[in-house]
Amino acid sequence: NMGRLHGKTILLSAAAQGIGRAAAIAFAKEGARVIATDIDKSKLQDMEKYPGIQTQVLDVTKKEQIENVAKEIERIDVLCNIAGFVHHGTILECEEQDWDFTMSINIRSMYLMTKTFLPKMIKQKSGNIINMSSVASSIKGTVDTPSLQERIKARPNPEQALKDFLARQRTGRIATAEEVAHLFVYLASDESAYMTGNELIIDGGWSL
Repeated sequence: NMGRLHGKTILLSAAAQGIGRAAAIAFAKEGARVIATDIDKSKLQDMEKYPGIQTQVLDVTKKEQIENVAKEIERIDVLCNIAGFVHHGTILECEEQDWDFTMSINIRSMYLMTKTFLPKMIKQKSGNIINMSSVASSIKGTVDTPSLQERIKARPNPEQALKDFLARQRTGRIATAEEVAHLFVYLASDESAYMTGNELIIDGGWSL
């Protein structure tokens, strides 16, 4: 039984937890060869137990590291840029180094990854890039991930914070990382071949 992603090589950033992890596992289940990268070596190692997943420590803000990973990879069918960071608080609580870090991990990393892997896709005349972003753009639904749990715990009143997040969701619940992973599988597969440059919103009705 061949999966929907049989024969495809997929590289993901931030694959050790949350949405990245769920997507990596879903891709592997559908028959893809998955290269799961993350800055967190210890959390990554646990991913090796899934057939089809190989792991690689990678800081997506470091150009040399990305280029070294690219040298090892002959072919790449899908690049998933998932690494991201949400700074808590308003601009008044956001110091210059926080801003620089956020821009570096959320935006510059996508530029570096795309610039490095795109030539391979152009050469093989096929390829697919999935960029994930947060509230300001395509994924407005709060997703239950370790990053969300940390943000809730960091609030002065975590119970109220969770209620606030739930109140934002039209569906009355928070999305699971697996639900987002289903969309990623579709985008990574040939089924979505005619979709190019689209922005997809998966938000449980938040934007309605």
